[in-house]
Amino acid sequence: MKQWNHMGSTPERPTQPEFAHLPRLLEAVAGVAAGLELPAVLTHVVEAATDLAGARYGALGVLDDAGRLSEFITTGLTSAQEAAIVGLPVGRGVLGLLVDDPRPLRLADLATHPAAAGFPPGHPPMRSFLGVPIRIGDDVFGNLYLCEKRGADEFSLDDEILVASLAAIAAVAVENARLHARQQDLAVVHDRERIARDLHDKVIQRLFATGMSLQAAVRLPVEDLVGRVENAVDELDGIVTEIRQTVFDLALEPTDRAGLTATVLAVVDEMTRDTGLVVDVRLPPDLDRCRDATAVDATAAALRETLANTVRHADARTVTVELGFDDDVLHLVVVDDGRGPDPDADRPRPGHGRGLANLAARADALDGVYRIVPNVPTGTRTEWTIRPPVGT
Repeated sequence: MKQWNHMGSTPERPTQPEFAHLPRLLEAVAGVAAGLELPAVLTHVVEAATDLAGARYGALGVLDDAGRLSEFITTGLTSAQEAAIVGLPVGRGVLGLLVDDPRPLRLADLATHPAAAGFPPGHPPMRSFLGVPIRIGDDVFGNLYLCEKRGADEFSLDDEILVASLAAIAAVAVENARLHARQQDLAVVHDRERIARDLHDKVIQRLFATGMSLQAAVRLPVEDLVGRVENAVDELDGIVTEIRQTVFDLALEPTDRAGLTATVLAVVDEMTRDTGLVVDVRLPPDLDRCRDATAVDATAAALRETLANTVRHADARTVTVELGFDDDVLHLVVVDDGRGPDPDADRPRPGHGRGLANLAARADALDGVYRIVPNVPTGTRTEWTIRPPVGT
């Protein structure tokens, strides 16, 4: 791009840098490093640029993803001048030129540039101009604009280099803010997925078990029916508590949580009570060395989902639940004597829930696997293998 510097045919060269400028530059860098809110950092940058380049007015425009001006921070205007200006800049004229072709531009008189579009009503007159892109590599986040050089007809190459340094600081601040926003969005998505998994693994299966218990109650004599309903009400109260814990993510320290042994026994009782299944639970004495909350919750979810599928689909009479450690690998094996697995049981299908997909994701996150295979001679064998942190 032609530089409208009107300095004659001899190329302009920068002079030696003035070390007096370093404190202001370092202040701007410190603002980014300190994690200040983006508007505060950008305001500090445009004020420092205006001061160091000797400008009367300064502005900083931030572009949105479509390349339009989305924010416009100004300095140097009085309150009366700001109130008198009709409308905010929309990126036309020389401002639009810098958006379309983000390279430094210095002008002795804005009005002489072919792209000049004039000022909105109420805007103070401005002649000398310096515009510098706010960019990192090919990513352009906006532009830094200065007008009305004090004590000279136009801005110098030294001013351009100095302001470019501040624009680079602004670019880092904008990029950091956008990366933080993306991380926040990803965290929200992750939390939604986690809550959905927990609601399915911890709540829906308990509701199913309670429903099965009530369904079986219709065959009971009246004197036994009251006790069954009371148990169901107690279970529903517990489910409400589980929902609250899941939604609000009530974090407990590992030492406050039930150990893996107690958790497994509670899940077995919860899922097989009143089902008629004969359950054989085999647990080693060192099982509670696994105190990692994520591993305990994931293993409980795997057991709950497996037993729910056994009750629903297996038409089994007996089921064996066995846990143990092989070095630092935790194994959960559930075997029933029912009709055997669906050939597509290890492939989640549309409309068939998300339990298996949830468990596969949980196992993968713990460097493990979850699989369902036929048992010999009959029935289904479900294997859950993870590598949790161990110890207390």
